[in-house]
Amino acid sequence: MTRHPAQPDSAAAAPVADAPAAGAVRRSDAALVELLRAEIAPGVGELAECLGVTATAVRQRLERLMRDGVVAREVVRGAGEGQSARPRGRPAFVYRLTEKGRRAGGDNFRDLAMVLWREVRSVASPDVRRGLVSRIGAAMAELYRPHIAGATVAERLDGAAGLLRSRDIACSVTPAEAGSGRLAVLTSHVCPYPDLAEEDRGICSAERLMLQELVGAGVRLASCRLDGADTCRFEVAAAGCDGVAESPRSGEMPPDGDGPASRGHAP
Repeated sequence: MTRHPAQPDSAAAAPVADAPAAGAVRRSDAALVELLRAEIAPGVGELAECLGVTATAVRQRLERLMRDGVVAREVVRGAGEGQSARPRGRPAFVYRLTEKGRRAGGDNFRDLAMVLWREVRSVASPDVRRGLVSRIGAAMAELYRPHIAGATVAERLDGAAGLLRSRDIACSVTPAEAGSGRLAVLTSHVCPYPDLAEEDRGICSAERLMLQELVGAGVRLASCRLDGADTCRFEVAAAGCDGVAESPRSGEMPPDGDGPASRGHAP
């Protein structure tokens, strides 16, 4: 079994920045996951020896990975009829990667997304490009729809904000004020797709369309970080209201835009 450099015994010793994005594995757990990928059902003692940490530290990491669905634990059964006795010192439990754990390897999605988006933008027909962006927004909404609950636009907007926050996208919701004429606003403090947006603002159209599908009401990108604003603000109308139609000042480049924003712009 390959030996890894010693690591801090306690998971609490890991810095806050070590916290993973949704579906990712913490850096402090990566060596353990790689051992489980290479070894056939090791126990705590074997893992501790190879990692150069205490058995307690290994158990803490395994418990966290099991909670995240990355690792599964199996009981080592005692000797039954026709079976040899369990060797002395053999662990009572062994650990294996789940299907989710086996998939938690390399991540090259960003490069793939960039290439695929460039291919979308290379389509010559503006109508086809618009159709593709609309389909991407709708497909993203369908992916997230099972996680959104609520009978009203406000409830679904809160659900969409919670979903974004669960993916480390800091955002907040300002509710609409009855009788004031003010619309509900979802404010995104970080861009979910910074590399794509810097290259092509068509992704802003896809994000707006996704939100519109999820909340079931018109959505307008009222301000954008790419235009120098501090945040991206999405104004959301009440159900059935068409008062948030897109305007040229929304900060969003139309999917078929040929202006400077589609070729890059200052942050």
